[in-house]
Amino acid sequence: MDGGNAFLTLLQRLALGGTPPLLLALGAALVGIAILLALVTVVVMFSVWLERKVSGHIQCRFGPMYAGGWHGWAQSIADGVKLLAKEDLIPTGSDKPLFILAPALMLASIFGALAAMPLAPGLWFANLNLGLFAILALSSMTTIGVVMAGWSSNSKWALYGSMREAAQVVAYEIPLGISLLVPLMVVGTFNLGEASARQAGWFGMHWLIFQNPFVLPAFALFFTAALAETKRAPFDLPESESELVAGFMTEYSGIRWSFFFLEEYAAMYLMSVVAAVFFLGGFESPLTHVARQAFGESSVVYQAIAGATLTAKGLFGVLLMMWVRWTLPRVRIDQVMTMGYKYLTPLALLCVLGAGAWEAIF
Repeated sequence: MDGGNAFLTLLQRLALGGTPPLLLALGAALVGIAILLALVTVVVMFSVWLERKVSGHIQCRFGPMYAGGWHGWAQSIADGVKLLAKEDLIPTGSDKPLFILAPALMLASIFGALAAMPLAPGLWFANLNLGLFAILALSSMTTIGVVMAGWSSNSKWALYGSMREAAQVVAYEIPLGISLLVPLMVVGTFNLGEASARQAGWFGMHWLIFQNPFVLPAFALFFTAALAETKRAPFDLPESESELVAGFMTEYSGIRWSFFFLEEYAAMYLMSVVAAVFFLGGFESPLTHVARQAFGESSVVYQAIAGATLTAKGLFGVLLMMWVRWTLPRVRIDQVMTMGYKYLTPLALLCVLGAGAWEAIF
């Protein structure tokens, strides 16, 4: 870890001289978890509302309009209250410990991955030198939760869905990781903050997607693999309603079901932020450049604009995922596996080879 935790630094400044370091570290962890939970909840509620509006407009209807007033802004809040109030059922014959543990493991995995995500150039939960590596490692653990949920549910539909997820993730994590090697070779760091800082400049001319001709195809491959990694259409085979009811989530209800929902949208946002940092400039934008020149990098104005820029890029990635879902039909499982092994992986390796040659020559 480079520089520690921003919240720990803040607590050290505010604490009295005799406060034990262990209590400071524990307090920083609790503050970080509370802020992360609040941010994720807000992002997920907004994403759920946005998904309904996007699907409505694509299907020539309005989507939510009445709950809460303006364009149904409180529909997601009402859904959250409903899920909290619903009865939490555990099927007869299920493996109860694994059934209970599966959604908690998925949520913990994605929260651990989100800890390496910067909020602003000087604000983070854990400023890791191997931040990207930590994100990919922890986010892949959600597959274990999916398999546990399917196996423990005592349902053939849930088991089919979890097996599909296991096969799909194995197929698509390879091109996902390989496609990220292309911007890594260009920027030379796994740290998300450093990768963003090295793309500073006017009007995006220093974004990695413009620095090497092989970064753009690598971005397309990463986005496709991220759709499969997050179980989004057209790769939503693990939870395809038309054939598997709800896949690995079939037997879940109430708050445990909402954990799966929370993990999916949090993973969508996280993958979009990773794409923004390693392909699309991270915190950098024309507004960020102007704020840096006018106020300096240590100013609150610059930090706020940079953080808002990264958030906007992340939400734009989520919007693209929603657009794809409501535009393209679901593909068959054999087509999913063929695309991952036969096309995406070789193309990602070609991008790595081409990017390495370009960097060596030019």
